[in-house]
Amino acid sequence: MKVALRTDASLQIGSGHVMRCLTLADALKARGADCQFISREHPGHLMEVVRQRGYKVNRLAAGVPHGKNAIKSVAKQVRDAQPEPAHAAWLGSTWQADAQETAAILVDLQPDWLVVDHYALDERWERALRPDCGRVFVIDDLADRPHDCDLLLDQNLGRSPEHYARLVPRDCTVLAGPRYALLRPEFARLRDYSLQRRRHGKLQHLLITMGGVDADNATGCVLEALGACKLPSGCCITVVMGAAAPWLGQVRGQAARMVVPTEVVVDVDDMAQRMADSDLAIGAAGGTAWERCCLGLPSLVVVLAANQRPGALALGQAGAAVLLDDDLINRQPGIAALQEALRNTDRLWATSLAARQLADGLGALRVIDHVCAATEPSRLS
Repeated sequence: MKVALRTDASLQIGSGHVMRCLTLADALKARGADCQFISREHPGHLMEVVRQRGYKVNRLAAGVPHGKNAIKSVAKQVRDAQPEPAHAAWLGSTWQADAQETAAILVDLQPDWLVVDHYALDERWERALRPDCGRVFVIDDLADRPHDCDLLLDQNLGRSPEHYARLVPRDCTVLAGPRYALLRPEFARLRDYSLQRRRHGKLQHLLITMGGVDADNATGCVLEALGACKLPSGCCITVVMGAAAPWLGQVRGQAARMVVPTEVVVDVDDMAQRMADSDLAIGAAGGTAWERCCLGLPSLVVVLAANQRPGALALGQAGAAVLLDDDLINRQPGIAALQEALRNTDRLWATSLAARQLADGLGALRVIDHVCAATEPSRLS
């Protein structure tokens, strides 16, 4: 089975889309699939990370000219009256030009599946690529635009197939909810260990994960707020960041000045173990929330982007995380909220119990079962 994955990372987009596509690719590879990525060379791209994981990356150049004349042949296949997606600017190109570049790659690859994980793309792009692939698989979180696909995954809490009833073809299979969360296998392996150690109720090792890019330096704001809090005796802090994070140097200097031991680690490949060994996480909403849920890691969640808010609110309503006031990023009001959250250990324990019910770490296997079942036997290799 051949699979092409069209996804991007950048300082604006972040790293989450590429990372979950890597998880999907790993699961597909384990079933014998040949996977290749198609990504645009935005500032903050993760192409080298993808290559280091053993996948070929087909590069789309940055700075592709905008404008309706960028492409003609593909544009004729789809209507142009449809409004642009809310995140269209994330593409760094017109959808037409992107479709033409992608089609040139797919002509040679001829994949059984084209996986699309990009908020800037919709049914027009997907329909344009139909002649060059077997089936289309969309990964989405927003339910804010139509898709032309055979399979759609939205792993967010509170999502159901009904949210996409008018956005996908009638014969499209929709996988909805954190039961299908794309987590690497090590999260399932460490789940029992992590849940068992929660019984001790300690609050000594804090983990801060604000995403691989953290363009707005939420990490620095959290460290500043923690510096004004009374932390438990013997407490230590681990900060996880990506090498492309623009504030990495400043955060390292800030960590060195913290009263409690504070370590900054970059591009870790053992996140599951670090989460399992932590007692509390302060992190951004988004895909990493399901990693924390799988391990029952009590979490304080900060919303860093508007598209994260619905998922964060759903987690809070389910009692699976404590939502910190957005004013944490504005220092003083957030310090009181953070101090209260750290003091209320009973509430943190309750979030652990609720969170572990939402994701078990086996979502990727469930998704791959659907992919393989839908692939024509005659096209399997």
